[in-house]
Amino acid sequence: MILVGLLVAVGGTIGFMVIEGMTLIEAAYMTAITLSTVGFGEVTPLHPAGRIFVIVLLIFGIGVATAFAAIIGQQVIEGHFKSLVTRRKMENRLKKLSGHFILAGFGRVGRYVAREFEQKLVPWVVIEKDETSIEQIIGKGAIVVVGDATDDEVLLRAGIDRAQTLISTLPDEAQNVYLTLTARHMNPKLKIIARADYEEGEKKLLRAGADHVVIPHVLGGIRMAKAALQPHVVDFMQMASIGDEGLLVEELVVPDGSNLVGKSLAETQLKQSYGITVIGVKQPGARMNINPSAQTLLGAQDVMVVVGRNEDLDRFSRDAGI
Repeated sequence: MILVGLLVAVGGTIGFMVIEGMTLIEAAYMTAITLSTVGFGEVTPLHPAGRIFVIVLLIFGIGVATAFAAIIGQQVIEGHFKSLVTRRKMENRLKKLSGHFILAGFGRVGRYVAREFEQKLVPWVVIEKDETSIEQIIGKGAIVVVGDATDDEVLLRAGIDRAQTLISTLPDEAQNVYLTLTARHMNPKLKIIARADYEEGEKKLLRAGADHVVIPHVLGGIRMAKAALQPHVVDFMQMASIGDEGLLVEELVVPDGSNLVGKSLAETQLKQSYGITVIGVKQPGARMNINPSAQTLLGAQDVMVVVGRNEDLDRFSRDAGI
């Protein structure tokens, strides 16, 4: 459309030069005042042919301007309409969610959390107020609640009362503490995982009601030391954590009525039949039993921490009804 407008302007200039014998500057001036309809006087009195040319040029100019305005208006309206439709769809999806995960903040830490949620295909919602981050999240197809995560109304819109877990990755530690206090009051059963910058912040967040506190730079330092001292252990942990080579560390909950209830680990034949290794068992209300013995009995709602390949874990989950 811009090219068409330039062609009309060039054509008008050439037309005035040919029909009226004007100079380039005079012809360009006449073209400009004609297309802009400002009503300035003519450079020289026009001949009948020149007047007809002005009428034709004016018609073309108005047509191009109208078409350009229509295109711009359509893009604006379509963009606004698309945005409204997208937000309406997200609101409808959000109303149906229950037992979902809420991610507060889409910064450097939040992006890695979001990536894991996407890979696991779990129901999750992002609370974010930064426009640039919001566009990136919507591009991923995630459900977004726009606003400040420490605002009660925003938390209610995110379904805090129906959520299973809140992950607070806000950049300000004081905000994480306030969000933890607010969320714990709004949903006492909510599992809260919060980010802290220092060890002192970890204590505050735990007192505020967080179930788990993660200090990214502390974990990073420990991992760097491990990489220097025990590189093979770190390689194994990395493979298991990101699913490299198909190897995963997963937690599986023994459902009520499962054929696993009452069986020992030896009787489940997990290693022999599925190639899965149990590295931990946690009974409800008890501490994690690391490296459990083969005689460890499984009960309903016990959590098994297992290591195995993705396809083997899927096959076991199907067979055991987990």
